[in-house]
Formats: sequence, C-alpha cells, structure tokens
Amino acid sequence: MESTIISSKNFNAYFGANHVVKNVSIEIPQNNIIAVMGPSGCGKTTYLRCINRMHELIPGATTEGEMKLHKDNIYEMNPILVRLRIGMVFQRPNPFPNLSIYDNVIAGYKLNGMKLQRAERDNIVEGSLRKAALWNEVKDTLHKKGTFLSGGQQQRLCIARAIAMEPEVLLLDEPTSALDPISTASVEELLFDLKKNYTLVLVTHNMQQAARVSDKTAFFYLGELVEYDKTKEMFTNPKDNRTQSYITGRFS
Repeated sequence: MESTIISSKNFNAYFGANHVVKNVSIEIPQNNIIAVMGPSGCGKTTYLRCINRMHELIPGATTEGEMKLHKDNIYEMNPILVRLRIGMVFQRPNPFPNLSIYDNVIAGYKLNGMKLQRAERDNIVEGSLRKAALWNEVKDTLHKKGTFLSGGQQQRLCIARAIAMEPEVLLLDEPTSALDPISTASVEELLFDLKKNYTLVLVTHNMQQAARVSDKTAFFYLGELVEYDKTKEMFTNPKDNRTQSYITGRFS
C-alpha cells in the first residue's frame, strides 16, 4: 500500500476576508504525480502555495485546519525547513538573472548560508542537472548566465535548482504554460523520471497534460475540492456533474 506524504484535513485559506480554499481534505501518496486542475480563480494555486507555506508571504493571508508532511504538522515547523523539504517551481522560468547556470543550481545553499566544499558543489550541480535532464546541454557552458538558455532549458534549470536541495516533494505551478509544445513535451517527460525520487504536485490548466502525466487528479471549483481520484477514472467516469462539465468543456 502506498504511504501518504502530504495530507490536509479541513484545510482553509483566506486572503483577508476572502475565503479562497474551503475545507479541503486530501491525501497525497508518495512517488506519485498529482494534478490539481480547475478553472481560473478556483483556489488551486493558493492550495499549492499553502503546502510549503508560500501563501503566508502575502500580507493578510491566513489558514485554518491541518496540513501534514508525513506525521509532522507543516504549520508548526520552521517555514524555511518546510521549503527545503518541499520545493517549488513557478509558472514562468525564473533563473536568477545575474548568476551563472552553476550558481543558479546551488543558489539555495548560498541563500541559506550553507557552506560547501568545491567538490561537494560540483557533485550537487552535476547531479541536479542530470536529474533535470539538462547536464548534456549545458556541461560546457556552466559559467554562462542561466538567462542565455531557451525557455524550456530555463525551466529545467529551475527544476534542477529546486531538487539540488534534496526535497521530498516538488510543487509545480503550471510549469509549462509559458513554454512551446516541444519544451512542454521535454518537461513532461522529465516529470516521469523525477517521480522515481520525488512526489510531484502539479497545478495545470491543461486537461490533456493532467491526463498524460498524472497518477491522480484533484478537481477544484470555487475553492472547494469537488473530486479527487485516479486520473483515468476521473476522466472516463467522473462522479460529480461539475467535474463532468469541466472535462467536457461546458465551463472553463
């Protein structure tokens, strides 16, 4: 039986008086890809950001309920440690513009004041770029700026930067929405490889992408978790009429 790595119970998120995530209970199994889909403004990105406490960086943002990593309450942990264990990749590739490819990968160590020997740094950079399927493309230009890379390469560099910190979970907020179809395909292929070592939670507007890459899918609507099931089951036999309407394009 698969073990649960992230779970939330009766979880709520607010921006001031605006109730954006409503009473969500969900269990995310280890080494799975979970797609989180739903129309714009339905709470899916907010829920994702709550998993590693990015939500609370916004003034007036609050939460209620339970969010756990294994058996640890995420909201009782040091938020810096939470973000080391639960990495995040954003919608638009955002390598640090003044840093080389090499320094982008180990930026998390520098930002957290963690000192490494040169050999350790080299190993982490190479290992992370290999895991992000980028090493062969950049191994001869490691000291060029990351912004010289193509959009798809930049996004894989951001993935390498996140996994350099050896997280257990990787949150991905529409990581291919700014990419062309060829770059999107290479990132999707990468997700399958990453699943061997990480649990991935992927917010996507793209239903075809959810169907292609995920093991389970959560459908959010108006802040509520409407349905959560194995992806194939949800796409072929949705239990809720709102899921059916969304999948068949009756609303978006």
